[in-house]
Amino acid sequence: MPKHKFLNPDTIAKPVGYTHVVEPAGPGRIIFISGQLGLDLDNKLVGGPGDFRAQAEQTFVNLKNALAAVGAGFEHVVKLNNYFTDISHLGMFREVRDRFINTAAPPASTAVAISALARPGALIEVEAIAVVPAAAAAKATKAKGAVRRGKLKPKPKSKATASRKRK
Repeated sequence: MPKHKFLNPDTIAKPVGYTHVVEPAGPGRIIFISGQLGLDLDNKLVGGPGDFRAQAEQTFVNLKNALAAVGAGFEHVVKLNNYFTDISHLGMFREVRDRFINTAAPPASTAVAISALARPGALIEVEAIAVVPAAAAAKATKAKGAVRRGKLKPKPKSKATASRKRK
């Protein structure tokens, strides 16, 4: 399976915690993941007010779950856009992020400090772009087909989903 190329040209200052140039391997699928916040399944911010670490950890769990939904993982992420309400959290952000990404070949990345996010109390938002090689994409599609054909058991549906289908 072809691998993405992660390059830091000698003609640009060496980056800390990200890669300047990522050349995705093809053919494959390009996945765009909307900005994720530190929200739990009840759509509530995790941690107490101002708990950046808790929000950052939940943000990356949410990204992981979004990637998994399309048969991808952090190894497929080629670009992260990171938004902070306080740029002084950048060090803590990197500690959390580095538990999820390959630090030997980190994705291209942008960090921006902004005055506020759309959700009151949110301290961080991260969006991702991933490229899933054709072989991995085919494997994920085959697994989904096996679920549909009854060869694998699908995940149980919530009671709310089941009741909506009955109506």
